[in-house]
Amino acid sequence: MANTDDYIARLSAWHRGKPRFVATVTALCGAAASLRELYGGMPAAFDLDLAVGAQLDAVGRWVGLDRKVRTPIANVYFSHDTDGLGFDQGVWQGPFDPDNGLTALDDDTYRLLLRAKIGANHWDGTLETSAAILERIFGGGTHVFIQDNGDMSVDIGVAGTPPSALFLALLTGGYIPLKPEGVRISYYVIPSNEGPLFGFDVQNHYISGFDSGLWGSLFAG
Repeated sequence: MANTDDYIARLSAWHRGKPRFVATVTALCGAAASLRELYGGMPAAFDLDLAVGAQLDAVGRWVGLDRKVRTPIANVYFSHDTDGLGFDQGVWQGPFDPDNGLTALDDDTYRLLLRAKIGANHWDGTLETSAAILERIFGGGTHVFIQDNGDMSVDIGVAGTPPSALFLALLTGGYIPLKPEGVRISYYVIPSNEGPLFGFDVQNHYISGFDSGLWGSLFAG
């Protein structure tokens, strides 16, 4: 990227001997070069994968999703003695976070939620693509499948790596609107550990039988 020296190098030999002329060119071109450098760094600063803090908040405004949640999300803070809230599961309570629940998402969780919102903004309304969008959000170790109950309701099953307590609360709280309009979610089925959910006569990475399938926990939609 061009800097002030690149512009000065283009001056003729006669003009280079004029200190005031060189100083004027340096002042004008230096400002232009700094502005160009600033603009050049803006795409990376507001890239969803790289943005942090205020930059990620700006991305959220473009996408249409705020960092602050509607109501405090309870039972997500890290705790040694509570199942599902240990290391890599619970959220560290910040110095300004209220005791009754989380009100503002951290950068990593907010980034995941923005990915979900972007997917919802481009969604074609089918259950097949909604499951694919959810899998991209959760990551490679987590597999999502959706069962159509035939009564304008669906069940969402999550196999593989269980989601964190916070992301599970966001999913069951309706912050990820990946369902057709008018269809309700009856249950979310989440495994107790890493692995497929238990089911008869099925053997894949979603559902498996005895000795490998896991009983899932039910969360109302």
